[in-house]
Amino acid sequence: MKLSFGVVAGAGALVALVVAYRRQRVDEDGALREATRLHTERFTAAVGQLGDPSAAVRLGGVHALAGLADDAPTRALRQTCVDVLCAYLRLPYITEAHLPGDDADARHAYLSLREVRHTVIRLIRDHLRLDADHPHSWQGHDFDFTGVVFDGGDFTRAVFSGGIVDFGRAVFRDARVSFENALFTGGIVDFGRAVFPDGTVSFENALFTGGIVDFRRAVFSGGTVTFARAVFSGGGVDFTRAVLSRGVVDFKGAVFSGGTVDLVRTVLSGGWADFRQAVFKGGIVDFTQAVLSGGVIDFRNAVFSGGTVKLARTVFTGGAIASEGAVGDLPLGLVDQAEPPLPDDPFPA
Repeated sequence: MKLSFGVVAGAGALVALVVAYRRQRVDEDGALREATRLHTERFTAAVGQLGDPSAAVRLGGVHALAGLADDAPTRALRQTCVDVLCAYLRLPYITEAHLPGDDADARHAYLSLREVRHTVIRLIRDHLRLDADHPHSWQGHDFDFTGVVFDGGDFTRAVFSGGIVDFGRAVFRDARVSFENALFTGGIVDFGRAVFPDGTVSFENALFTGGIVDFRRAVFSGGTVTFARAVFSGGGVDFTRAVLSRGVVDFKGAVFSGGTVDLVRTVLSGGWADFRQAVFKGGIVDFTQAVLSGGVIDFRNAVFSGGTVKLARTVFTGGAIASEGAVGDLPLGLVDQAEPPLPDDPFPA
């Protein structure tokens, strides 16, 4: 009888536990549905503010969306808020240089819109600076800046530790976009087919330990990308088929201890790839099948204690390599000057 009573009591306790667990799940599901409903209502109001004619109201909408992202009950809802902020930047936009010279109203509208756009950029940067375990961190989320026109922007000390950040076909004009002291530990930052007519993108002192920065088919027609004093201990930067005509890619003082800089089939027609004072402890800089028609690859005062610079089938039609003052042997790998030159249009679409 004692055993029977014990079994019955245990079974009753188990049933009570199951009922309590199911009640808790029902309550949690109900709370999530209610939080999602309130989030949706606030989201609708904030998005409506972004379309208001008043710049002040639009600024309020931007901050409201950022706050909604922080309070989002699920990761998917947070990503939706981030997507809307990025979509706002993708809207048609012209820089100050293209404004009518005597139209005061147009300039006022431009300055108002620019302030709203730069506020979006600042908010994204601030959330990427937070530790990954911070409840308001946006690390690991995707950011779609495809085709965005940038006339400045500050991503200094941002952390890209996952997700995809897409600057594909973006245009950098008239000002400086900074990724200085940023950390790339995973994920992809894509500048594929981006255009740099006169702007500057700076990765000075950035640290690459696994992330990929992709500049494939980018066009530098006067702009500058600088990786001065950046450290590559993994991951790398890819300039495959990029075109440098008067542009500059600056690796002055950078440290390569395992990363890869890929300039395969890059065209330097007056551009400058600057590796002065860079330190090569490992890793690879690959100029395979690159075309130098007036451009310069500059290794002056660089330090080579390992690593390889590949120049297989590189075509020199007026360009040059400078290595005066370099310390250690310039480790040129896979050089083959007997290969036939590439055709006039070596990289058809």
